[in-house]
Amino acid sequence: MHDVPFTEMVRIPAGRVTLSDRRTQRSWQVGLAAYEIGAYPVTQRLYAEVTGRRPSLTTGDPLPVESVCWWDAAAFCNALSARAGLTPAYELSEDDERARWDAAADGYRLPTEAEWEYACRAGTTGPRYGPLEDIAWYRGNSGERLHEVGAKLPNPWGLHDMLGNVWNWCWDIYDAEVYGGYRVLRGGGWFDEQWSCRASVRRRSHPSLRIDDVGFRVARSAGS
Repeated sequence: MHDVPFTEMVRIPAGRVTLSDRRTQRSWQVGLAAYEIGAYPVTQRLYAEVTGRRPSLTTGDPLPVESVCWWDAAAFCNALSARAGLTPAYELSEDDERARWDAAADGYRLPTEAEWEYACRAGTTGPRYGPLEDIAWYRGNSGERLHEVGAKLPNPWGLHDMLGNVWNWCWDIYDAEVYGGYRVLRGGGWFDEQWSCRASVRRRSHPSLRIDDVGFRVARSAGS
């Protein structure tokens, strides 16, 4: 086990990113203001410190938390904000499947998928920010298990595990007309083949599902 700063945030500069969807064959550009994003996925240690819960199927303090649904991740962001004396970003009602994001709040939140991809790419233009073996835990090298955060090389902006290890929940709804309230997942996980561990790959899941290769990282608006 190596020690990592569990709440380290990295400031990401303003810019533009082009997103694409293989299913619909469409692409679209998104302009982004500067923001902050976690250097690591949220670990089991941090999740337990904030919530008192350890939901992961594979346990260990430096491992990314997994088996958390989208609602769990959003609620964690609010709890972490409250612990830090910040204004929670979300109003949440899981029973009614309602979630509202207060963009003026200074608290922690989930990244949008545009923020996630822009941060993942870190100024690079290829499918990955480095050789897959060096930057990601995926089916070819993970031993089909979870690994501690920060063990692989970071991207040029200092972000670890953007690809592989666990998928990251994002704020966005995937495609409301086709999939209803399903939320976006990004990044690939420890059980995925190499083609899933690319900056552009989009996956979806119902926000109430808890899966053993799905976790998240936090973000904050830079003006906060």
